[in-house]
Amino acid sequence: MDRRDFMQTAALATGGLLLSFFVPSRSAAAALPTTGFSPNALLRIDSDDTVRIILNKVEMGQGIWTTLAMLIAEELDCDWTRIRVEHRVIEGTHLDESMWVLSTGGSDTIKSEFDRYRTTGAIARTMLVQAAAQRLGITPAQCSTAEGYVQAGTARLSYGSLAADAARLPIPKVKLRSRNEWKLIGGPIRKLDIPDKVNGKAQYGIDIQFPGLLTAVLERCPVFGGKVKSYDASEALRIPGVRKVVQVPEGIAVVADHTWAAMQGRKALRVEWDTRGNRNPDTTQLFTQYREAAGQPGKVAQAKGNVASAWQRAQSIYEQEFCFPFLAHSPMETLNCTVKLSADKCEIWTATQSNALHRQEVARALGFRDEQVTLYTPAMGGSFGRRGSFGNDWVMEAVHIARASGKAVKLIWTREDDIRGGYYRPVYLHKVKVGTDAAGMPLAWQHDVVGQSLFVNTVLEKDIAPAGLDYSTIDGVNGSPYIARCPDHSIALHTTANNVPVLAWRSVGNTHTAFVMETVIDELAFQAGIDAVEYRKRLLTGHPRHLAALTTAAHQAGWGETPSNGLPAGHFRGVAVHEAMGSVVAQVVEISYSNQNLKVHRVVCAIACGFAVNPDGVKAQMEGGIIYGLTAALFGEIAIENGAIRQSNFHDYRILRMDEAPVIEVHIVEDDGKMGGAGEPGVAPIAPALANAFFAATGKRVRKLPLLANI
Repeated sequence: MDRRDFMQTAALATGGLLLSFFVPSRSAAAALPTTGFSPNALLRIDSDDTVRIILNKVEMGQGIWTTLAMLIAEELDCDWTRIRVEHRVIEGTHLDESMWVLSTGGSDTIKSEFDRYRTTGAIARTMLVQAAAQRLGITPAQCSTAEGYVQAGTARLSYGSLAADAARLPIPKVKLRSRNEWKLIGGPIRKLDIPDKVNGKAQYGIDIQFPGLLTAVLERCPVFGGKVKSYDASEALRIPGVRKVVQVPEGIAVVADHTWAAMQGRKALRVEWDTRGNRNPDTTQLFTQYREAAGQPGKVAQAKGNVASAWQRAQSIYEQEFCFPFLAHSPMETLNCTVKLSADKCEIWTATQSNALHRQEVARALGFRDEQVTLYTPAMGGSFGRRGSFGNDWVMEAVHIARASGKAVKLIWTREDDIRGGYYRPVYLHKVKVGTDAAGMPLAWQHDVVGQSLFVNTVLEKDIAPAGLDYSTIDGVNGSPYIARCPDHSIALHTTANNVPVLAWRSVGNTHTAFVMETVIDELAFQAGIDAVEYRKRLLTGHPRHLAALTTAAHQAGWGETPSNGLPAGHFRGVAVHEAMGSVVAQVVEISYSNQNLKVHRVVCAIACGFAVNPDGVKAQMEGGIIYGLTAALFGEIAIENGAIRQSNFHDYRILRMDEAPVIEVHIVEDDGKMGGAGEPGVAPIAPALANAFFAATGKRVRKLPLLANI
C-alpha cells in the first residue's frame, strides 16, 4: 500500500490527528478520475486520547464495528477502552469514485479492508512515534508504544498529547506486523456496540427525532405495478394529529404528529387503484411458466464436453426439479427514513448498505449537486440485503413525501409494509439431470436455473450480469466442484421478468443453489449405497477446504460409518457442505420427526474461512445464519394470489421461535489460504442438511421449499 494513498490534516479544534485514506478496489479502480480525492476511512486521535474510528462500511449486526477497530488497534497500540466507533457521514464532494468502497455487502468487508485498516493504524503509530522522538530529541528507534503511549526510558507521552505534532508530519512508509506479533487479531473480542444496544443508548434510524419532525406512513397499491386512480382523504384528515395527506409516485402518504395518528389516518383513506399495469401471475402460475422456460434453450454460463452424447455412457440417469418461493428479508427494525429538505439542501437519516449510492440518486432526483445532500447512517436493526436496494425505494419515498408536504418527515414502514412491500428473494426453479457411472459417481451434469435477475437493469449489471447473464443467480452451481469434475456438463440460465421487485437475500444465489447441489449429491450417494459423508469426500478430492470443513463437522457431530451412530432413538442426521463468499461451511443437522411434528435438536457447523480475525464474531455469524436459514427452510414463503401478497405479518410469515431453536455448535477450521467471508455462508447449507435429515427420518425427499408446507 502506497503512502501516497493517505493524507492527514491537523484537527485544529481539538489539537488532534485526522488520518484518512483512499485505495480503489476492484472495478472501481478502472473508473477513477485523474483528479480529486476521496477518503474511504478515517482515524482521528483527539487531544483527550480518544481514538475515533469512522467506518466506511456499515454495521448491521455482522460485527464489523468491532472487527475493523481491531485491525486498526492491532497496529496502533492504542488503549482499547479509548476507542469510539461511528459511521461515516456522507457529505461534501468527490465521492463518486469511492461508491463501491462505501457499500457494504457480499460478506466482503473484512476481506477487502484487512490491509487498509491495519495500514491506517501502522501509519498513525509511526507518525506518533516520530513526533515523540522529535520532542524528546531522540531517534524513533529508541521509542516503543503500548496502550496509547509512546515510551522512551522514563518518558511516557500519550497519543493525545502528540496528535497535533504528528498531524504536521509527512505520511511515512510502514511495515505491517507479522501474524506471530498480533495481540488482538485472532483473539475473541466482545463487540464494542453491545453496551449501548443493551442499555438503550444506541440510536437507530427509527429513533431519530428533532423539533418540527413529523411522521409519515404510505398507502401503496396492494398489486405491484398498480397506480392511484383516485382517493378521498376527507376522513383521514379528521383524525386528530393528521396534518397532511399527499400523493407521491409510490402512493398516498399520511403525514401526522406521531405514528399512531399517521396509521389511523391511513386506515381512513379511501383509495381506488388502477391495476392494469399488473403483470404478476399467481405463484402457482409462475412455476408453470418457469417449468416451460426450463425446457427451452437458456444462456449457457458454463459448459464442457458434450452432455447430449454423455447420457449414452451413463449407467444410471437422475432427473429432478426443485422449486423455491419468494422470501422477505424481515429485519427486526423495519425500513425508515428521515428527510429534512429545503430549497438547496437535503439531509437524510437512514440505515443503508449503499449510502453513497443512495445519496447520489437522491441528488439526481432533486436536481441537486451531490454535495447538497448529506446522509447520516444511524445504527441499523438488521438488513440481510433489504437495505441494499439499488432502487433506493424507501429513501425516495421519504424524499418524495418531504417535497410534496413541505415538511421534515420520518417515513416508517410497518411490518405489514415490510412483508408486502416487495424486494424479495426471487422465485427459482431448477431442473437437474445427472448421469452416473457404474460406481455411482457423476460423469455428466446438465443444470438449468430459471428466475428473475437481481442485477440486470441496476448499477451493477456490467460487473455481475454482463450481457444479461446474472452470475449471482447460479452462484453455487457455477464453479461447483461436483460439476467441475464431470467431463461433460452444462449450466444454463433462463432469466424471467415480472413486476415483483426482487433483491439479494442473505447469501444471494447460494440460498437456493446450495439446496439443490447438496440434495442431489445426497440422493446420488443413497442410490450408490455409499455413506453421505464418504460419498462427498470422494467427490471433493483436491478441495482441501471443503474436506476440512466436512471432516470436522462430521467428526464433531459423531458421524460414524452409519449416520445413526450414537444418536438417541428416533433421532436422525443429515449433512451438507457448501462454498460461499470464499468460505466453506459444513453442517450436520440432527432432528426427530413423529406425529407430523418436526424438531431440530442440534446443528454442528464447521467453517473453513482461512483466518478468523475475531473468532467470537465468526461463531456469532454462523449461529445467526443457521437460525435465519432454518426459518426460511421450515416456514419461509411469500405467495402471490390474485396479483397481491398473501402474507402480512409474522403470524403467516413465520420465524423460528426461541423454543424451536436447536443447540448450535460452531467449529472454526483455519488454514493459510485466502480469507473468506462469514456474514452469509452459514445460511446456505442448513436447508439441505435439514432436508437430508428429514429423508433419513422418513424416506421422503424434499424438493420444494418451505419444508413444512410441502411434506
